[in-house]
Order: sequence, then C-alpha cells, then structure tokens
Amino acid sequence: MSKQVIVVGSGNAAMCAGIAALEAGAQVLMLEKADEPLAGGNTKYTAGAMRFAYDDTSDLMPLLKDPDDPLLAKTDFGGYSEAKFAEDLLMFNGGRPLSPEQERLIAGSLAAMQWLGWHGVKFEPIYSRQSFEKDGRHVFWGGLTLAAENEGVGLFDMERTAFERMGGTLCFGAAVTGLISEAGRITGVHCGAQQIPADAVILASGGFEASDTLRRDWMGVHWEQAKVRGTPMNTGDGHVMAAKAGAQHYGLMDGCHATPMDLHMADYGGLDLPAAERKNYRKICYFLGVMLNAEGARFVDEGKNFRNYTYAQFGKAVLEQPGHFAWQIFDAKITDLLYAEYSFHDAHFVEADTLEALCAKLDGVDPIGAMDTLKAFNAAINDGVDFDPTVLDGKDTPGLALPKSNWAQRIDQPPFRAYPVTGGITFTYGGLKVSPSGEVMDTKGQPIAGLFAAGEIVGGVFFEGYPGGSGLTSGAVFGRAAGAGAAAA
Repeated sequence: MSKQVIVVGSGNAAMCAGIAALEAGAQVLMLEKADEPLAGGNTKYTAGAMRFAYDDTSDLMPLLKDPDDPLLAKTDFGGYSEAKFAEDLLMFNGGRPLSPEQERLIAGSLAAMQWLGWHGVKFEPIYSRQSFEKDGRHVFWGGLTLAAENEGVGLFDMERTAFERMGGTLCFGAAVTGLISEAGRITGVHCGAQQIPADAVILASGGFEASDTLRRDWMGVHWEQAKVRGTPMNTGDGHVMAAKAGAQHYGLMDGCHATPMDLHMADYGGLDLPAAERKNYRKICYFLGVMLNAEGARFVDEGKNFRNYTYAQFGKAVLEQPGHFAWQIFDAKITDLLYAEYSFHDAHFVEADTLEALCAKLDGVDPIGAMDTLKAFNAAINDGVDFDPTVLDGKDTPGLALPKSNWAQRIDQPPFRAYPVTGGITFTYGGLKVSPSGEVMDTKGQPIAGLFAAGEIVGGVFFEGYPGGSGLTSGAVFGRAAGAGAAAA
C-alpha cells in the first residue's frame, strides 16, 4: 500500500517535495491555505533565478527551453564551481564555517536542476539582468545564469504541472492549523474541522516574515517597519506547529533576505498587479550610483561587490537608517543600464537638471549634507580606471572614509534622478533543523518521527545574507530530499 504524504504549502519547495514523494511511489496531498490566485508562496514573487554549481555551457544546455537559440553562440556563460559557490556563501556567514545545510545545498544544486529539467521545468538565460555586452558578446557575471521561463510564476506553473501530471492532489483554501501526534509520531494534520491522517507530513509553509508579531519577537522591534515584499501567507504557521511538537529553533532567527524596495509600495509586493510584475518594486541598481540617508550621508559601499552578493543585505542597511529610508541617486550616464523596475509605471522618483535642485527635492533629507556628500564623492573618483560593469572593475574613490570600491563614476550628467527606498523583507533565515533526509529534529537533536520540512522554514542555510538565486535552489534541494525521505518514512 502506498504511503500517504501531506505537504503543507505549495511553493517551489513544496512542489519539489511533492514531486519527489510521488516519484518514490507515495500518494501526495498538498494543502495550501491561500486561494488559487495567491497559491505558490513566495515563488511567484521571485524572478525565477536559480544559482547552482556547473562546469561549463554543456551543463546548461539540457536545462534550456531553447537550446537552439542563435544568441547562445555569442554568449559567454563561464563556469561556477562548487568551490566558488562555497566561497560566495562564506561571504555572508559572519565568520562561521559552512554549515551542513550549506554543504548539502552546494553538493545537490546541479543535480536538483537536472532533476527539475527532467520533469519538464525549463530555463532561460538571464540576459537582461545578469549579462552585459562586451566586444560583441554577452558576458555573464556573478555566477547566476538561468531563470525559469516566465520567472517565478512560470516556475510554479511548470512544477504544478509536473506534480499534477504525476497524480498529486492540490487543495486551495485548506489551512493546516495543527499537527496530529500519536505516541511521539506525527500521524496527520488538522485542516479546518477535518483531521487528515498521513504516514508523513512535510512542512513547506515558508518563513514568518508576514507576521508582525513573530518579526518583532524573533528579529527585533525595528523589523516591524519593514515592507513585506512577498506573500501575506507566510506567517510562521509551520514554525509554531513544529515548536509545539518539540522542534528546535535553528539558524539565525533575526536574519533575513531584505532588499531595497520602493518606499511607497504597499505591503506584499503589489497584490493588485500581475504576479510577474510584483518584483518591479525592488530597487537594486544602487551599484550604479549612490544611496543617501536622511542626513545626506552614504552608509554602505554601493560597489562592494556585484549586486547579487549585496542586495539581500542592503535592505537591512536601509531599514537601520534614520526614518528607515534612503534615496538612490543616479545621473543620465547610466540610464540605459538601469533595470526595468526603475521605469516601472508605479516607480516613485524625483528629477532635476542640477544636483542642487535634486537635493532640494529629496523628502526628509538634509539638502546641505546631501550636496556635500555628492561633491566629495565626485571629487574622489579614480579616473585612472575604466568603468566596466561586467567585472569588479576597481574604479573606486580613493580618500573617502566610506569607499565605493567598484563602478564609481561622477554623478555629473543631467538630468539627475533619485528614487526613495526602504527595506523590504522577502524571507526569513531562521527556522527548523532537518536531517539529510529532511526529518525535523527536536530540541534533543533527535528526529521527530513522521515530520519533515523544506524551503524557507529550514534554518542554517543562510545567515547574514546570501548570493542571489540561492533561495529557490535551496527549496529544490531540500524539497527533493524531504519528499524522498517522507515517502520512505
């Protein structure tokens, strides 16, 4: 008789868990508390990019929707080794060594992508955000090359198609409110007035970023001010249910993915918009200009590294500024390099023909301090190095107490524009500890029989930031493991 597996949630991690459990011969019921338009958790809010280790273009070709695209002949993807993936993760560990979860993420990343491709999930090169044209070729940078066709929405749709094609059942408006436990084993869930039995339950219900209370209690008071970028459904239900079953908190509970976002966006990334447009509230081209706080001062090295490695940290830095906001300043030289989110119909900005006039329009900012900062920045530009956005070009600002280490150009060509931003929380890093097969561990380090977890709810994967695209890959790696583990439970 087939094992009965319940998956709580319906995002990328949940879908991967469900597909893997079905593949192993289980019957799978997926319970999603949202109605169908909001199903998919945070997955639909993403750009669908996935970071994984690969040797060269030959590893990418089987994953592509169109491997015959003539543009590929003029494309340099490079390679991205497991050692480089590890190095990139360590940049955000605050001195911590690689965690066991990070080691599993790295080692399983390419296999998870190949597995998704085998199940009909196809990808496209991210030409618009991850490459620059150089000498007639498209040169990719930062180790991130592929995104799902139609981004996060497409990833959800393709994974859902695979899940249902294999016989999985997906129920909407089915909020799981508790776990059923018998003799120390999880044997099912409470869903509304129903008690639904199962041989194993997989919690893939996301983080707790949409709960004001849990953000305050586990992250700190100022996180109440953060804009919630993703789904309103990620309120930490799985964390709370697992804790009642004896699970331990694990990882950095006050850590999170926090991106600079439009100051005037509504919470939850614009639910009135088509899902594919919700990412347009991000503002992550700060590396092409500078960011100023209410005192008119810079507060981060905008060119510290490729934005893949800084955007998930800089939202936190913005939130920590006076008034929890900042302004991103650009001139006309870089207009063609700005991502589409800056020309989005709902993007807020001010514009002027002089820097003095621009500073006067920065709401909440000391205009004298802002002008002094911009003058000092322009005077410090290293003219001995050429600007090159495809590499860490070393075009810096010698002499400034807070440097801009790369891509520093004078802000001197009108018209000038400034965009107001705040910190937008996408997902939380702290959560549950799981075994290599996805079992949830209790406070004594022992597995809770019948309980598994995957996705954002798994702690120990990220700490003080993360290299872009790792989140969805983590969902796939840990979802696949949890699904297989639950089917064998």
